[in-house]
Amino acid sequence: MIFRKLIFLFLLSCAPVVLPAQDNKGTGPKQNSIGKELSIKKQQRRESREKRKLERAERKAVKKHHKRIQTKKVQKRMKTSRSKAQRNNEHKREFFLKRWFSRN
Repeated sequence: MIFRKLIFLFLLSCAPVVLPAQDNKGTGPKQNSIGKELSIKKQQRRESREKRKLERAERKAVKKHHKRIQTKKVQKRMKTSRSKAQRNNEHKREFFLKRWFSRN
């Protein structure tokens, strides 16, 4: 009788206990840390995007102010020099009549 109880206890202790590790899927510590990390990265991207927008707006305002305080003659000269610079950057020559009849 005692022998049977010992065998029963031995088999009971050796029997595999099948318990789910997690009740809900995606709620473990690893899932939470990944989700938290993703949300932090998303927040950082949003903040950097806002920062870039503000910096761009500030640069634009400075440029607009600089242009506004120039006289009409200076504005015209700035415009011609800007178009000349763009043409040089695109490796395009001036219009041939302009080249023929300009003072060199």
